[in-house]
Amino acid sequence: METNYIIYILAAIILIMVILVILFIKKKSSQEKITKKKKPENKISESENLRSKLAKTKSSFLGKIAETIKLRGKVDEGLMDDLEEILIQADVGVETSLFIIDKLREEIQLHKLTNQAEVQTHLENIIKEMLLNEYAKDSDHLKITDKRPFVILFAGVNGVGKTTTIGKLAKRFKDQGKSILLIAGDTFRAAAIEQLSIWAERANVEIVKQQQGSDASSVVYDGIMKAVNQNFDVVLIDTAGRQHTKVNLMNELSKVVRTIKKIVPDAPHETLLVIDATTGQNAISQAELFNKTINLSGLILTKLDGTAKGGIVIGIKHQLKIPVKLIGVGEKQEDLRDFDVNEFVEAVFE
Repeated sequence: METNYIIYILAAIILIMVILVILFIKKKSSQEKITKKKKPENKISESENLRSKLAKTKSSFLGKIAETIKLRGKVDEGLMDDLEEILIQADVGVETSLFIIDKLREEIQLHKLTNQAEVQTHLENIIKEMLLNEYAKDSDHLKITDKRPFVILFAGVNGVGKTTTIGKLAKRFKDQGKSILLIAGDTFRAAAIEQLSIWAERANVEIVKQQQGSDASSVVYDGIMKAVNQNFDVVLIDTAGRQHTKVNLMNELSKVVRTIKKIVPDAPHETLLVIDATTGQNAISQAELFNKTINLSGLILTKLDGTAKGGIVIGIKHQLKIPVKLIGVGEKQEDLRDFDVNEFVEAVFE
């Protein structure tokens, strides 16, 4: 009897242990399912995001090239003329388009290309290689050095998104732990001063401003002096949106630059022209004239997501030797991004 009793107890203990193990496994499995449900979806990568933003440029640019090559059916001068026209329509620019097509002719002769698909591949590779080579320098990118204050001057015609761009950069630099001072040098429009003031408040940075109609150079002088005396890290200067064809207004911009140099001789450290990418070839003429006046160090292309003419990125650096340093591909803070030539190439050509 005692032996049977012990066996019953051992069996009961084993049964209880089995039940506990089963319950533990079920509980663990249930927790894993909950965790999986709660697990956030993978965020879209930077390159995938840019690819979607540049979809219009890609479909218009590569789509037309592929369609033209297919319809032509053979590799001849007629195809070269058609491809040149597509490049020009994509705002690559006449000069750059001719350069690319001449390189393509050389490739066709060298490799004796007769297959249309191979021609397209060689054309894309020519453009990729050109972009990658032209953006190889460190100075082709926006980098804040240890110079203090680091002065950035912004120029551009009205309506290109200049003030908004300055506001977004102020927020970016502030989030990086830098002390930022905005200078409202666009004294022509009261709305510009108000808009920049809103951005200063939003980014929690300081601003120097005066009344509408004040002398822009005077505002800039006060701002730069404050930046020097109070040891600010970065100064962002807005200037009046002006037509690049107005000589007197361009002269005022030159005066602003001279004012800056009186206080900080090697400033501005960056002189950036903000351009609306949808304006196409007019952007190149703007850049040419502004560059003569204030010696541009870089360009900011806004509204690049809203145009099928993103070829301006290809042409403007090759023709003017001025790099695109920032691009705007939407309204959000993160949609103002540093121009990464590798990402651009991947987004448009891959």
